[in-house]
Amino acid sequence: MLESNKTRISLIIEVLADTIDKTKYKNITHNNKEKQRIIINNSVKNMAEIRLDKIWMNNKLTDWDKANVHIMTRALHYGSSVFEGIRCYNTKKGPAIFRLDDHTKRLLESAKIHRMKIPYTQSDINTAIKQTINANNLKECYIRPIIYKSTGGIGLNPLNVKTDTAIAVWSWGAYLGADAIKTGIDVKISTWTRIAPNTHPGLAKAGGNYINSQLAKIEAIEDGYAEAIMLNTNGSVAEGSGENIFLIKDNIIHTPKISDSILPGITRDSIIKIAKELNYEIKETTIPREMLYIADELFFTGTAAEVTPIRSVDKITINKGARGPITEKLQSAFFNILKEGKRPDWFELIQ
Repeated sequence: MLESNKTRISLIIEVLADTIDKTKYKNITHNNKEKQRIIINNSVKNMAEIRLDKIWMNNKLTDWDKANVHIMTRALHYGSSVFEGIRCYNTKKGPAIFRLDDHTKRLLESAKIHRMKIPYTQSDINTAIKQTINANNLKECYIRPIIYKSTGGIGLNPLNVKTDTAIAVWSWGAYLGADAIKTGIDVKISTWTRIAPNTHPGLAKAGGNYINSQLAKIEAIEDGYAEAIMLNTNGSVAEGSGENIFLIKDNIIHTPKISDSILPGITRDSIIKIAKELNYEIKETTIPREMLYIADELFFTGTAAEVTPIRSVDKITINKGARGPITEKLQSAFFNILKEGKRPDWFELIQ
């Protein structure tokens, strides 16, 4: 009888929840999913509010509402674009772009890999980025230059298709949540494998590559996690859906090597340099999956994620489930550089 009453009560609760707000009820049953739902909603809201004045398109500043592409744009059909994610910080010396030359160099190298020819030099793109920031009166922002195949043909042969270039900028805070920088995030090993060598060029930051990343990100969010860790075809650790990863064990810092199907990130390179300056031992090496579970510390790096601690993997708590001391030291050194602009070779002032 008692069991029967429990069943009836459960059914009543389910029906009432359905009537009031079925989606909310389901999310509340899993705290992580509820938190993630809030993050998703905030992300959608933030992206809806990024509308600014100007976008640079093919050497011309264009009104936001007029910066459009045709439905037959080839990049929409085949993912044939390359892009960068760059940040401008409002340092004590004034607004400055972090490692601009390194980013635009990689942009042009990605275009070269995909046989995309544009009439602009690296210097031209650097200047255009500054113009776009100034045109939108921003002191701190995220920067998205993109080179893409536009119109002039459809089908798999892109060689005679026009190549266009655009630059957008907008204000964008902490990618994985404001609290994540301190408290860390919960992640899972994705069931989706990172793109294999000799399938997609992993060293190119290409739009088509991110279909793979999106599947991992969607799966993580729907399962109640903030982010995913992707393994390569050998079953070793590669990277997050849009971040590089670092693992700390016995005071040694490990990160997957370039041949492990990673995109060699600019922030990754910055953290490696900072760690060496702080006299930490760094190993670029193959990392087995199980090493993640017994790590002393884990963190992601990326232009969007900056330096974000990982507090659990597959619901296995990493150490004490909080940001570790080495991660905090590296974070502090990194953010201090961004705030103070102390390394002039890493910054390009907006003038």
